[in-house]
Formats: sequence, structure tokens, C-alpha cells
Amino acid sequence: MALAPVTLISLLFHGLIAWRLLPDLPDTAALILGGVLLVSALLVPRGLMGRSGKRGPWSSAIVWTGLLCMGLFSSLLVLTLLRDVLLLGAWGVQASGLELRLDTLRHTSAQAVPLLAWLMTMLGFWNARRTAAVVRVDVKIANLPTALHGFTMAQISDIHVGPTIKTHYLQRIVDRVNSLGAHMVAITGDLVDGSVKELGRHIAPLAQLQSTHGTFFVTGNHEYYSGAHGWIDALRGLGVQVLMNEHVVIHHSSGTQDPEHAMLVVAGVADYTAHHFDESHRSDPHAALAQAPDQAVFKLLLAHQPRSAVAAEQAGFDLQLSGHTHGGQFWPWGYFVRFQQPFTAGLNRLGNLWVYTSRGTGYWGPPKRFGAPSEITLLRLVQA
Repeated sequence: MALAPVTLISLLFHGLIAWRLLPDLPDTAALILGGVLLVSALLVPRGLMGRSGKRGPWSSAIVWTGLLCMGLFSSLLVLTLLRDVLLLGAWGVQASGLELRLDTLRHTSAQAVPLLAWLMTMLGFWNARRTAAVVRVDVKIANLPTALHGFTMAQISDIHVGPTIKTHYLQRIVDRVNSLGAHMVAITGDLVDGSVKELGRHIAPLAQLQSTHGTFFVTGNHEYYSGAHGWIDALRGLGVQVLMNEHVVIHHSSGTQDPEHAMLVVAGVADYTAHHFDESHRSDPHAALAQAPDQAVFKLLLAHQPRSAVAAEQAGFDLQLSGHTHGGQFWPWGYFVRFQQPFTAGLNRLGNLWVYTSRGTGYWGPPKRFGAPSEITLLRLVQA
């Protein structure tokens, strides 16, 4: 999309905020907020289109600032609309004959909106840029072999290496995952936002991931925006096993003193929308499980989007690990995820299938997480 129409749309929405807030602010505050809105309106499109813009010594700073402005703008717009709902309700109360100081409410709420938006953006920035916390989840599995009791899976998802997430950010994630001593590592898509040429060197830390049985990856929708075939090759070159509608069988023992081994199937599907980019990548949980041994009593599916769960349950999987939703990333967008995905975050049940949806380990777009903290998930299988 061309920059000009995006800038025009940005100016219109920022203008709406200015129209609703500035007349009810003191002159100095109105001047400051007006200047912030103008700068934001011009920089948000630069942040959105950072990958396609011209490169130069200031490009990175402009993209960073534009994305920060995007996070601030989002909260300003939502809070402005909520303020209008509040004022409409107050007007209704006043019209019914009850005494209400509507002018005071207008001026006070106009000052509260930018203050709250700023606080949400700053706290969201801190939450987004810190290393994701470890979330520990026990998954109860019926008829789980003793050898698999306590089997652990470290899941990372939706890191979005790109304009504001680089090597050092990913290195901190890798170091924390390695400290968990997991039996396997699952990367459930949306690792990157850019081409291998642009970002290949920034995913190098993934080669350091340590676990008993290795690291497994499935594509997310953003891999297909970024050249999925190149990324599949790059990840395989780092020793990451990419699962494209296929599975591997793991033979796991509960300890060196225990000769018993149990089989588990680790399967992976391409992203739910992959066929729009490459028909040969059409997501197929049934194909991923084809010819799996009957002795493998536990079957795990890695699928980027939770909406793969219906087909996964029909195919006979026990647990699906997904991401994609970011848990909404920042308020209030988590309330809207449910219109596109069956699950927003956490452990849920669909028939005989457990589905764990990660809130994501990084972030997309604005460096902002508010009400939906990032996570590195350590899932542990336990006997039901």
C-alpha cells in the first residue's frame, strides 16, 4: 500500500481525537496534545511501512518512533470513544432531570484520556521489552505412560523478529528457555517479520536452544508474508526441525535408571492460511498424523492458529500448542480475538483435545503489551 493513502487515513483518525479532546483542554495542554497528535499522524504510517521504506541512518529511529506512536494512538482512540459514550450517558442523565455538572465532567475526562493513554503506553512498552516470564502449565492426560509423566515442552511463539526485535532480544529468550531443562522445544510460528536477507543473522541464537529431544518449528502466517521457503531452509540450517504436515516419533525414558521407553508423536502443520500462498503447504492435521505408530499413545500437534483445533481433534491428537492471538497484546483488543479464533489464551478443552494458546513471546507492531503479558510456556504432562 502506498504511503499517501495510509497517511491520509492516519490524519483523519488523529483529527477525530483532536476534535473530541482539544476544545475541552486548557490552552497549554491542548497545544501540547495537538502537536503530539500531528507528529503521531505523520509517523504512524512510517512505522507501519517500515520494511518497505527507504533505508538510511534515521530510518530505524523513525520506525521505532512511529511504532511507539501507533501504540499511543490506539489507546487514545479507544479512550476517546469510551469518553464519548460516558458523556452521552451523562447527557441522558441530565436530560432526565437529574442534576449533573456536565461541563466539569467534559473537562476532567478530556484531561484524563491522554494521561491514561500515556501511562498505558509506557507500562505496555516495559512489558513488551522485558524478557518474557515463564508460565508453567500441567496438562492432565488420561492413560499417560509412566515414562511420560513429567515430560516437559518449552513453547515460544510469535516473537516477530523484525524492525524492533533483533538478536539481543532473541538471545535473552533462548537463555531463559535453556535454563528450563525441557525435554523438547516448540516454536509455534510467526518467528519473523522480514526476509532471510534482512533478518537471517538475527535468528542465529536459535541454534543454541538446548533440550533432550530437540527443537521443532511450524510456520505462522507471518512467515508467508516474509518468504516462507527461505525461512524453512534457514531454520533447518540452524538445526531446527521444521514440521510441514508431518510428524516425528520420540522414544522417551523417564530416567537413566529406568529402561522403559514410551513413544510420543510430535506433529506439525503449516499455518491455517498457508494454502493462500502455496497450495502444497495446505494445513492438514490428518496428513501430519498419517502412518503414526499405534504404540504412540500420546500425540502432540504444533499448529500456529488455534482454529486448527477442530481438525486436530478429529484426527485424534491429545494436545495442540498454538499461538497467533498474542492474547490481544494490549487492551482492549483481546475481547475481539474470539471473533476470529476459538481460544484467546491459556489451556482449553475441545472434545478430547487439550489446546494451549500462548500469548506470544514477543510482540507485533507497537512495542506494547498491556493486560496480555508475553510468555515462555513450560508445559508438563501429568497422569490424569
